[in-house]
Amino acid sequence: MYSEITSNKRRTWVLIIVFVGITAALGYVIDWYFEAGGILTVVALGYSGITATASYFAGDKVALAISGAKEIEKKDAPELFRLVENLCIANGTPMPKVYVIEDDAPNAFATGRDPKHSSVAFTTGLIRRLDRPELEGVVAHELSHIKNYDIRTMTVVVVLVGTVAIMADLFIRAQWFGGNSRRKEGGGILLIVGIVLIVLAPIIAQLIKLAVSRQREYLADASGSLLTRYPEGLARALEKISATEAPLKQASTATAHLFIASPFGTKKNMLTGLFATHPPAAERISRLRAMGA
Repeated sequence: MYSEITSNKRRTWVLIIVFVGITAALGYVIDWYFEAGGILTVVALGYSGITATASYFAGDKVALAISGAKEIEKKDAPELFRLVENLCIANGTPMPKVYVIEDDAPNAFATGRDPKHSSVAFTTGLIRRLDRPELEGVVAHELSHIKNYDIRTMTVVVVLVGTVAIMADLFIRAQWFGGNSRRKEGGGILLIVGIVLIVLAPIIAQLIKLAVSRQREYLADASGSLLTRYPEGLARALEKISATEAPLKQASTATAHLFIASPFGTKKNMLTGLFATHPPAAERISRLRAMGA
């Protein structure tokens, strides 16, 4: 389990480093093309950072509202509360606020910028269908997202995605106002490479964002299993969750990456794997059972 955790952390940061490199290369090409002296990159990064920071501090409230989550007290779901409390003690993290979503589709998510400002939400379908070890596995998975600061990690990624999108958009819009000396002079290979990079960068940015999201799910699986010392519980829970094709009633692309499994159900298409916010359930289950072997 420790090697799995280390491996997933390393893969996440490799992806982010590659992402930073692509963003820097794109910024260099655009600034070179418009002879902007770096100002366009600074503006794009600043604007993206401001919007992502606002989301960072208010995103949890938005996610809970979009999902139709209602905060509950211990008397409303005593067994669930005890599970969360006990695992928080074992995990060394504060008790998060607990929410329930009235929906028959089994799912759950965690949100919050840090352990002191965190929330966990569970659908009624999940609570009803899972036995205690399975529910404990899901709770541990969500608490691991909080302890691993996954919201913070994804905020960094969102800033990079936003920066790439803004710079590419600025380049395309600027073409309507004519060229500049670089274009008139011709830029040779660098110009060709730059234009290709500008066209492909937003797509690459989204793919890296989704890849980071999938790695954080693997990390939460491993960290949660280390917390419960029983990977089989989460493996069985994922089997039940993935067997349900029905989507959540209030499924949204804005919050999809937060859930333990896709809130849109399990129907697949040709691009499911590449553009998925979550790893394949079968792969997650296989890794969990390998950890317990």
